[in-house]
Order: sequence, then structure tokens, then C-alpha cells
Amino acid sequence: MPLARWMRRLCIAGVVLCFVVVVLGGYVRLTAAGLGCPDWPGCYGHVTPLGAERAQDAQAAYAGRPLVAGKAWREMIHRYAAGALALVIVVIAALAVGARRQRVASVPLAVALLAIVLLQAILGMLTVTWQLKPLVVTLHLLFGLTTLGLLWWLTLSLPVTSWGAASLQSAGRALRSGASAYASAWRLATVGLVALAVQIALGGWTSSNYAAIACPDFPTCQHAWWPHMSLRSAFVLWHGLNIDYEGGRLASSARIAIHVTHRIGALVATCALALAALYVLRHRGLAPAHARAWAVLAALVLQLTIGISMVVRGFPLWLATAHTAGAALLLLATLALLRSLAARAPP
Repeated sequence: MPLARWMRRLCIAGVVLCFVVVVLGGYVRLTAAGLGCPDWPGCYGHVTPLGAERAQDAQAAYAGRPLVAGKAWREMIHRYAAGALALVIVVIAALAVGARRQRVASVPLAVALLAIVLLQAILGMLTVTWQLKPLVVTLHLLFGLTTLGLLWWLTLSLPVTSWGAASLQSAGRALRSGASAYASAWRLATVGLVALAVQIALGGWTSSNYAAIACPDFPTCQHAWWPHMSLRSAFVLWHGLNIDYEGGRLASSARIAIHVTHRIGALVATCALALAALYVLRHRGLAPAHARAWAVLAALVLQLTIGISMVVRGFPLWLATAHTAGAALLLLATLALLRSLAARAPP
């Protein structure tokens, strides 16, 4: 079925492109390039930073923020990639709606993706115009990973003739033979996904408030197991407009509280995901899901290794960027496990 093959290719391309966009977004934040172009969607009123450099009056309206070519290019490359992703999702939604009678892809999922892309465009604009407000930056990250997750789930949910359908059918047959084990595994994986989502939100809050370096040692923080910190001021979501948040605005005690909470969240998410994966691996009736359980454990070990190494080595840029990529990979692995547990073969 040619249309199904096109949908499969578009979905896979969308997953790969969205992964790149998410990692690029993390790189832009980490290199303080979020305001490399202080306007939106262009750069100092131009399509490219090169045009802004050549125009003598391009920076007149932003005298307090002179053009830094490297930061501007990083920001605009991220926007170009996000724009390309939006086009791919528009095509996916159009094909899904146009071929809804053929059930090529889930129409609700495709429409939800389109709605989230529009929301992401608004959040992207507000990220710049509201000068990196932590709440907006964190939401932008969360919905970026939501886009990645929905694209992945849509790819895994394609019809029988599409990618992965045979393995999902065999998983469905095996899972029906052990309904009790399936139900327990599905609940544990769902709890793991929720814990992961909360941890990703905490990671976004840590990054947007520049709290990663608040604890430069491990496993302690500031050489104490429970350092002095201010939880009350750490999670105030709104501080008003017309504030430049580049570099962070919170006191050290608040940033320490954010970082410590992020570490506690990592422990909780690790336990929840490891428990779900190990439960699946212990049951022979869930054998078709074993490979995806191993993938969850591998992604979990990778992410923990990156996180700890990042602190021990003094937060090098490449490891901090890899931490964003690791979170995305862990999300994909968790969703793949959930999809295999949710699979149902036709009677």
C-alpha cells in the first residue's frame, strides 16, 4: 500500500527530525544562545543572521543586545529545523485526515500533533519575547518531547502492513495468554512514564534556572547530604514580565533546592522504570516485550551515567547536551515498552 509506506517514512523522518530539534534546543540553551536573535521568527528583522550582519540598521532596535554571529546562527538553525519538522507534521496530518477511511494512521493523534506544533510555535515566540522566562522555556521543552513522544507512538501504531506490526501482533497474542501479568506490567510502565515526565519537567526547570552547576559535587551537594536551600523560592513559576532571565535570577539557595529536587526525582524515576522493566523480564508470558524492557534499562543506565559524569567532570558542554539526548532516548524506550504492552492482536 503506497500511502501506508509514505506515512511510515514520514513518521520515521518526523521522529528523527524531532529528536534533532530537541537536542538542538538543549544545545542552544546550554550555549546561552536563546536570545541570539532577540526577535521572532526572524533574526534582527532578517531571515538569516548573515542578512542582519550586512544591514547597518538591523540592530538599531536592539541596541542593548548586539549581534553575536555564533549565537544567532545556533538559534536560527534550531528554528529552521523546527520549521522543517512543522512541515512534516502538517503533511502527516493532511494524509491521515485525507485517508481516514483507509485508516492509514490515527487521525486523533495526527490532529493532536498539529495542535501541539502550533502551541510550540507560540511558546517559541514567547521564549524570545519574554526573555527566557523559565516557565515558558520549561513548557517549550516539555511540549517538544511531547511532540517526539506522539510521533513515536504514531509510528508504532501504524496499520498491520506498517513498521513493527508483526512484533506487536505476537506481543498481543502472548499478552492475552497472561492477562494478569500484562495488567501489572502495563500499570508499572505507566507509573514509570509519569515519573519520567515529572523528572523531565524538573530537568527543564533546572536548566532554565541555570541550576545545574549549583551542586558541583556528587553524590553530595555543596559537600553536604542535605545542604542549605530554599524550597519556597525554588518553584515560584511566575516572576513577572520585562525581566531578562539569561544567566538566571534566583538566589544560590533556590538553585541548590532545584538541583537537589532534580536528583531526588532521578532516583524516583530510576526505581519506577527499573521496576517496570525488570517485572517484564521476569515473566516468560511477556517475552515479546523483553527486548523493549532491555532497551529501557539500557537507556536508563546511559542517562544515569551521563548525568553523574556531567557533574564529576565539571559540566562539559558535550555531556550536558548528551543529557538532553539521553532523556529523549529514555522517553522513546519507555513509550516503546508501553506500546508493546498495550498491543492487541485481532481475534
